Amino acid sequence: MFDGLLIGIETAFTPFNMLMVMLGCCTGTFIGMLPGLGPATAVALMIPMTYSLDPAAALILMAGVYYGAAFGGSTSSILINTPGCSSSVVTTFDGFPMAQQGKAGKALAIAAWASFVGGIVGAVGLLVASPLLAELALTFQSPDYFAMMVMGLAAVTSLSGEGQVLRGYAMAVVGMMLATVGTDGISGLPRLTFGFLELVDGLSFLLIAMATYALAEVVLVILQDRMNHGDQIRSTSTRDLHLSGQDVRDIAAPLARHSMIGFFIGVLPGAGATVASFLSYSLEKKLAGRSAVPAFGEGNPRGVAAPECANNAASTGSFVPLLTLGIPGSGTTAIMLGALIAHGLQPGPRLYVDHPEVFWSVIVSMFLGNLMLLVINLPMIPWLARLLRVPQPILMPIVLLFCLLGVYLVSFDPTDVSVMVIIALIAVGLRILDFPLAPLLLGFILGGFLEDNLQRSLILYDGGWQFLWERPATLVMSIATVAFLGWPVLSRIHLRR
Repeated sequence: MFDGLLIGIETAFTPFNMLMVMLGCCTGTFIGMLPGLGPATAVALMIPMTYSLDPAAALILMAGVYYGAAFGGSTSSILINTPGCSSSVVTTFDGFPMAQQGKAGKALAIAAWASFVGGIVGAVGLLVASPLLAELALTFQSPDYFAMMVMGLAAVTSLSGEGQVLRGYAMAVVGMMLATVGTDGISGLPRLTFGFLELVDGLSFLLIAMATYALAEVVLVILQDRMNHGDQIRSTSTRDLHLSGQDVRDIAAPLARHSMIGFFIGVLPGAGATVASFLSYSLEKKLAGRSAVPAFGEGNPRGVAAPECANNAASTGSFVPLLTLGIPGSGTTAIMLGALIAHGLQPGPRLYVDHPEVFWSVIVSMFLGNLMLLVINLPMIPWLARLLRVPQPILMPIVLLFCLLGVYLVSFDPTDVSVMVIIALIAVGLRILDFPLAPLLLGFILGGFLEDNLQRSLILYDGGWQFLWERPATLVMSIATVAFLGWPVLSRIHLRR
């Protein structure tokens, strides 16, 4: 490892490759700030540029774009309640309320430091534990994935407000129902498409997220007559960027926890940064309990730190299966896999033997890139926070434009725009009736993954349910699921006593 690290330093610290790191970080951060695009789009846009580069520089550039987009995705989530990418949806839960309270600068600073810590811890994990974690990820089978997804859904109570547990589970079920629209992964038959060919591929998470949060927020602002008065967001100053000693103590433990959790979830093929951010937020809210001040969902800094740390650690962790097994850990790394194969490389166990300069230079560049991101983004926060001074009659049409363009440019299908508008109107009604929408998003994210692994598990065990307790990892997660489901009941009994 020491020899490989020296090779990586020698390769990554050439002037040209350092320029690639900076270019990737800046491009990724900018694209990550634009609502609806996200890291997959950012990396795809960079692929034509990589054909003229050597493989090491190409992967360094794409990696910088990837974690740069994850780093910058929190900006629009915090400032205008519009997720820059799917993994930043959770950041809106507490980041936007902090902005409404005049703490946008502090929220952006917390997001920047949390992203930096998550990225650095992920890079250390990638450096030290790649082969070990790759072998561990290979031991996960369909029953383990199914149990992990059910455990995540059982924790949906943490995404629901006080007294909204049943409503939270109902919305999670609605999210899983939306995830079934499209083609069945096992039989290959279309379902719930109502004869529309445009729905055969299913609904995208971007569409659901933009409809339930960004577009619904625009409609609510108009309906509640907040265009010119009442709920106007207060501006922020550079003094708000300072984190007090108490702020640092509050977020230190969450950063330590969720950088590790996010990295491990990123290592699991298919889980990704979005799952990591949701599960980390759920866990942190559970750990905080009723004593959290302010409450989660009302501008708690830990609600910003936990998901931002987890999604950046997961973004880095997804390189473990890519580089060591040749298995993409996320949709974005799947794009990178195709680009590497186009360069004549086959990611897998032989990569760090046959092409050590590629393997180790990417890891070293992550340390350099995360430091660059922090140095670039922190001075920009006062300028970004000026977005809050834009009057609502100007800001809301801009957000609306980004919503429509962001969804349309993914598929170039006007049907997606129509579906987004319909879902947004339904989401407005649900928010007026005080139904939590976060469980719906979690149910949609985990629904397809859960169904596929359930079908594989049932096939593997001839239709029996014994897979829930025969494997140790599955048994542990099944017990945790029962605990999550029983906790609200036990808490209510305890309070009554």
